[in-house]
Amino acid sequence: MTESVASSPAAMSLPSRFKQFYVLTKPRVVQLIVFCAVIGMLLAVPGMPTQAEALTALAACIGIWLVAGAAAAFNCLIEQQIDSRMKRTAWRPTARGELTKTQTLLFSAGLCILGMVILIVWVNALTMWLTLATFVGYAIIYTVVLKPLTPQNIVIGGASGAMPPVLGWAAMRGSVDPEAWMLCLIIFLWTPPHFWALALYRVEDYARAGLPMLPVTHGNEFTRLHVLLYTFVLLAGTLLPFVYQMSGWIYLVSALVLGLWFVAYAFRLWRHYSDELARQTFKFSIIYLMLLFAALLVDHYVPI
Repeated sequence: MTESVASSPAAMSLPSRFKQFYVLTKPRVVQLIVFCAVIGMLLAVPGMPTQAEALTALAACIGIWLVAGAAAAFNCLIEQQIDSRMKRTAWRPTARGELTKTQTLLFSAGLCILGMVILIVWVNALTMWLTLATFVGYAIIYTVVLKPLTPQNIVIGGASGAMPPVLGWAAMRGSVDPEAWMLCLIIFLWTPPHFWALALYRVEDYARAGLPMLPVTHGNEFTRLHVLLYTFVLLAGTLLPFVYQMSGWIYLVSALVLGLWFVAYAFRLWRHYSDELARQTFKFSIIYLMLLFAALLVDHYVPI
């Protein structure tokens, strides 16, 4: 489809066009990002937030959502050709040529600018700059530089994806303290086994797209072993909030149970691989992170 046809006003109704732009923001991914940021916000505040703190948190959520959506849209723009060769992403509006590069770029820029304005006006400058750095880390450093060049792309690039709790903490405290970096570290360690589980059963997609994901460059068995090793490292990393006395026994028990559960999935994946088990491991990894952070939140308000 040519750019002129794709942008024709008669080609698509307004609701359908809105849906296409909405899809570019990768809503499910952004929801997880905002969820992790909210956890950082709530943990940064002793006790229940005041009305003023709640309004600040709301503004921060909106700003972070907009910038994260902008980064996702920019990612779709840069990876338009790659997405078109992968079954998992071929349906995206950019991959199908339903949105032009100009439309996508303007949409991404508009969301980013609006989000930054909200953060600088109603939150604080530190959160704005950290959020901008996260945008650059994901949209430029990861998408443009790391992803097409190295099988360690998701490990190095995971630093930007681990930032949401830090953004949330900075929004409420106006500073970045050790507790925030512990939350960041947990997501950083969680990202490789989470993403490599997906890459294992989507390996043909990545090979066809020419991306050097670990299962493509080093094979299935090597990747499965690294998924298992990372779950052990992740389990150790999740104990830091308890060791640092940021959290109590509710979180410790939850972290141990969830961590060993994740290790069990990874061990089964290592010993008895199947695409279905890899898919289950990937889905569990998402549930794992949400439950782990939810346990931090429960522990924060119901200390034992």
